[in-house]
Amino acid sequence: MKEIFWDKIITSNSFPFEVSQLKIIQTHISYVFIADNLVYKIKKPVNFGFLDFTTLEKRKYFCEREVELNRRLSPEIYLGVVPITEEKGIYKFEGRGKVVEYAVKMKKLPEDGMMKDLLQEGKITERHIDLIVNTLVPFYKSALTGETVNKYGSIETISYNTNENFEQTKNFIGIALTEEKYNYIVNYSNSFIKEKRELFERRVKEGFIRDGHGDLYSANICFNNLKKVYIFDCIEFNERFRCGDVCCDISFLAMDLDYHRYRKFSDYFIESYIKKSKDRDLYELLNFYKCYRAYVRGKIGCFTYNSSEISEEERNKALESAKKYFDLAYYYAGGIPKIVVFFGLSGTGKTFLSKNVLKRMPAVYLASDIVRKKLLNLDPSKHYYANFEKGIYSPEITLKTYQNMVEKAVEEVSYGRDVILDATFRDKKYRDLLREKLKDVRAKIYWIWCKAEDDVVKERILKRKAENTYSDALWDIYLSQKQKFEPPEDCAPLLVLDTSESLENLLDQVFKFFKN
Repeated sequence: MKEIFWDKIITSNSFPFEVSQLKIIQTHISYVFIADNLVYKIKKPVNFGFLDFTTLEKRKYFCEREVELNRRLSPEIYLGVVPITEEKGIYKFEGRGKVVEYAVKMKKLPEDGMMKDLLQEGKITERHIDLIVNTLVPFYKSALTGETVNKYGSIETISYNTNENFEQTKNFIGIALTEEKYNYIVNYSNSFIKEKRELFERRVKEGFIRDGHGDLYSANICFNNLKKVYIFDCIEFNERFRCGDVCCDISFLAMDLDYHRYRKFSDYFIESYIKKSKDRDLYELLNFYKCYRAYVRGKIGCFTYNSSEISEEERNKALESAKKYFDLAYYYAGGIPKIVVFFGLSGTGKTFLSKNVLKRMPAVYLASDIVRKKLLNLDPSKHYYANFEKGIYSPEITLKTYQNMVEKAVEEVSYGRDVILDATFRDKKYRDLLREKLKDVRAKIYWIWCKAEDDVVKERILKRKAENTYSDALWDIYLSQKQKFEPPEDCAPLLVLDTSESLENLLDQVFKFFKN
């Protein structure tokens, strides 16, 4: 039987009740039909190696498994498995005639209760986290364990899982993560597994390997006000992905909260879970499993980016997401993010060089010219000329600009992201500000002082005035800056560059500098 493209066939007349509103969602493995307050989910006949839905019998079996497994946490949502029938070319859910497919039938979850949306709207509270913890602790205590499940907590399986991730992401080195970060995460994971062998083996003996959820993050959690939490869409198609140490599940949600910049709720979730479950090993295992989970999400982002079936915008969004996840994995592994400061007088090539470094190194780019104008609600692409230290370049506004830029940089590196700063850092006090704010954060500053001869700078300034750049600096501004510039005797490590050299040579020097 050839594949049926259900999104082209199913209409509001295909249901056993009158439908006023029908919404169709398609993923890489399923069609989802939201018909008023009910949801029907059809599996696609695909085989990705880790899942195989290629026959009707397999799709029926995995529909049944999906309902059975998800009823553990959301029994009232998963209503059952229903046939799709065909009679005289008309297809019906729960109809009469020849059965041609099966679907999972569910109640529609409250749209205003989706945790992912609540996080983006800033509406999550400790009470939401309490509901999750109070649901998960008894769930894991009663979840299936024993010989058939325990193998998924073995050293061999854990190593297989991590190595599979690394093998599947090799081709994305230089695209979604640097070779340095890739190697660091690989070495950390392998070393941790080797050094903690006894801990992993004890977890198996003490019954912490369970038939869990496998996909426990905010996209699969929904609240009915604050009365009930629905944890849904567990992995039914692959036991290796679903079964394992309970810490692996718990760490996924904790990592997800970190990713959404809710570290306080991530910490609260872990503390609350440990307090209620008495599982104190989580402290020792947490960063390892957070690293693993972040890396898996990064891998999925890479696969999405590689897809030819989605738009360029969606591909780029997936790649940016992958970069963030890999940076987070690197941070959990104990990696030290970089703050690369391109500084020096206006016209010395800071922006040109820093943007070319950015093309070769995934990082957050912060330029003082852009930060300044955004602070003042001005269009960053437009020029706002002013005399030296006047107008939007007054000392007061400049101080606020550096404070804001440094604050953003510190936040980004605290989540494992490398940061590139593009600013003059003319005054030592601004360099001191950056160092002061970073003293309690795991990060390393690389100072790159961009210099050029006056005639080269003058030519550049005249040229860019005619072009659409966001810098407002003119020749007289450069001369005034030069008089007041405080030499960076306080900066180490420091790389001094003559930016009149070739770009290839400059980039070579920068990336060698990072290895020091």
